[in-house]
Amino acid sequence: MTATHTTEPAAGHARGGDDLLVIRGVSKRFGGLRALSNVNLTVEHGQIHAIIGPNGAGKSTLLNCMIGLIDADEGEVVFDGKPLKGLSPHNIMQRGIARVFQTPQVFPGMSLLDNVAIAALAKMNGQFRIDPFVYLSPTHPAVEEASEILRRLGLLKMAKYDAAHLSRGDKRRLELGICMACKPRLMLLDEPTAGMARHDTNRTIDLLREISATGITMIVIEHDMHVVFSLADVITCLAQGTPIAFGKPEEVRGNPKVREAYLGSSH
Repeated sequence: MTATHTTEPAAGHARGGDDLLVIRGVSKRFGGLRALSNVNLTVEHGQIHAIIGPNGAGKSTLLNCMIGLIDADEGEVVFDGKPLKGLSPHNIMQRGIARVFQTPQVFPGMSLLDNVAIAALAKMNGQFRIDPFVYLSPTHPAVEEASEILRRLGLLKMAKYDAAHLSRGDKRRLELGICMACKPRLMLLDEPTAGMARHDTNRTIDLLREISATGITMIVIEHDMHVVFSLADVITCLAQGTPIAFGKPEEVRGNPKVREAYLGSSH
């Protein structure tokens, strides 16, 4: 899907009635620091929406507001027509939003299979745990689902390995598998290729494209412009907690406000 560039870039709105996520007037302060200021943003079903901006622009704070880790001072986040205010991060996940953090969040002392099976069970029964006294047979639905996800990720041969022994790129793929087991409608990715070599970065780009092709909507925060322009349908640029540009990649690439935000007014 595509979005039409608006006459008010700071609003960050995609036109049309097919919006999965709507952010209205979200503001957040930490003491005297204004992290977000009246942020408005819409994300359409099936879209890969990149959020870019220099360090300190408020990108991760915005994601934290979306999933309930931080309460916004003002404004609201609406997912599939329903406000998320007051819901715990776990309840928001159950609604269909999953997040991939900047540093891969996996259980290092557990096998790859169990890492993904935990998430599959959480989606099935609403509890993010595996009872240590219950043996999950290879035919348990959660195990079968986890095995299939690992196969799709190219990790099935390492299913019994502890996650601690994975490379950073493979840990990231495992974390994406954990998110996939949660069956999200919206996936939030905070710098999914940070610290990767270019080979692993390109593999991750291909994987994210494959996941997107299944119908999962994505919001991607990323500093690597190679990743952004390889993936994004539309881009929002934040600076000092405020959206300053919104549009298709080719529109944002040449936007003078974006160049100034990254490079400074002298450029």
